[in-house]
Amino acid sequence: MGSNMSEKKENSQLLHLVFGGELTSLTGVTFRDLDEVDIVGIYPDYKSAEKAWRAKAQETVDNAHMRYFIVHLHRLLDPASDETRG
Repeated sequence: MGSNMSEKKENSQLLHLVFGGELTSLTGVTFRDLDEVDIVGIYPDYKSAEKAWRAKAQETVDNAHMRYFIVHLHRLLDPASDETRG
């Protein structure tokens, strides 16, 4: 019974990665320098990842080539349990 509870708790954690950097063009997603990619962090849900993404996007608003992204790590880790909410 204890393993089911920990499994359920683990499944409710929907990991998201926030990262970004300077792109080579405004239309592509190729980074100018991979050594300079900013790994902001890994977050337990979409809402907290979006908050971090917004903060970084706002910080870099003056540079049109700077872009930040949210990657749904939970979808990569377990594609069968894809959530529609983020």
